Amino acid sequence: MRIHVRPAARKDADAWTRMRVALWPEDTYEGHAREVDRYFEGVLRMPLEVLIAVDGAGTAVGFVELNIRAYAEDCETDRVAYLEGWYVVPDMRRRSVGRALLAAAEDWAIGQGCTEFASDALLTNTTSAAAHLALGFNETVQLRCFKKTLRPQPISSSARP
Repeated sequence: MRIHVRPAARKDADAWTRMRVALWPEDTYEGHAREVDRYFEGVLRMPLEVLIAVDGAGTAVGFVELNIRAYAEDCETDRVAYLEGWYVVPDMRRRSVGRALLAAAEDWAIGQGCTEFASDALLTNTTSAAAHLALGFNETVQLRCFKKTLRPQPISSSARP
């Protein structure tokens, strides 16, 4: 099977949006579509690049979203190519689509002057972890992230300088 990986084009918007919904179902189709539109309008800061994998018939079967981060866990440089999102449609998995996407992503990263490439996956996502390991990533750290919503308090007149 022939797979071609290329930068995303406006004509890919619907397919990319549908795949994003499959990867990140916590947002709606409409929410993802707005993000995709903003990417093509050039108003998003991230992702920097999106690559689409298409089969011989030209059907989109996967994507990667790429960024460059100033920091990534266990990396030594301050310009790290980062795999922000990686998805292959279920019937095309285990057919080298993910490998082709990752190879193109690595080429992009090298072209950006990066010498390190990083990614992450949820601790419970063993399928993603296995795919990363199979394609040459080394697991470096496992962590839990926390957040706390802050509620600003009015500044009293006595607290002002």
